[in-house]
Formats: sequence, C-alpha cells, structure tokens
Amino acid sequence: MTTGERRIHRKATDYRWEGVEVLPYKEDGRALFKAITRQVLFSDPEQQSELRYFEVAPGGFSTLERHEHMHAVLILRGRGHCLVGGEVKPIETRDLITVPPMTWHQFRATRGEPLGFLCMVNATRDKPQLPTEEDLAGLQEDARIAAFLRNEPQAGST
Repeated sequence: MTTGERRIHRKATDYRWEGVEVLPYKEDGRALFKAITRQVLFSDPEQQSELRYFEVAPGGFSTLERHEHMHAVLILRGRGHCLVGGEVKPIETRDLITVPPMTWHQFRATRGEPLGFLCMVNATRDKPQLPTEEDLAGLQEDARIAAFLRNEPQAGST
C-alpha cells in the first residue's frame, strides 16, 4: 500500500490480506532458500519503511544473507529457529527479533508447522550480500551454527 492508497483496515484470513498479492520470496536465483512467500502489507516513501509478511512452509528457510539495513521481525505464527550473527535461537509466536546491519541472518521453520512473521525494513534498501565460501567456513567453525545450517538444531534448542 502506498501513500495514495491509505486504508484503515484490511481483513486478514489465514494470514492472507485482502488486495495484497502473495509474491515469491525473491527473484534472485543466486540465493538459496526453500518454501517461502512474501506479502508487502505497507510501503510508504514518506515514512521510508515497508512492512512485509513472510511465510515459511514447514521445513523451509530464508536466505542466509546480510545487508546494510536493519530488520525488525515479529513472529505471528509457528515456531522455528533463527541465526542472527553468532547466535542460534529458538523462535515462536510473539517473539521479536532485531537484526542489526551487516549481520548474517536466516530464519527456519520447524518441520511440523509454518513460520509466519512480519518484517519492517527501509523502503529503499541495499541488495542482500550472500556468504562467500570463506564466510560460510567461518560461520561453520561454531558447531551450533553448522548444525543450524544443516537444518539440525541441537537438542534442547526447540
């Protein structure tokens, strides 16, 4: 929704908003991701922000990436795990995650349920940077991050 299309309410049914197209997660074929969609709920140049809803199917994941802008992520449904910098954390409904600029991050849904989240970002933002082989090797030096990237969260972290 842009400034000229301001509305008070939009009805959401099963995490789909009226008049909002369900889009592919990314158009960039270089980025590895699995079973995820996005909806742009709000985009306003005056506020310089965009609010998007992402839904990751059970067992799916977002791209491992970093960029110059920060994210504010609010989990609306489901459970999973996220990597933010050097930490792997379990996430669930109503958790709030802040991703600082230039921080590696990725979200993964549990195998049994979808993970849905709102993500607030700058309306104008830089392109994501994907990890190099060297970056991946550095991340995988941490056994917990390596297990996360293999989609094998460690026991006790659910």
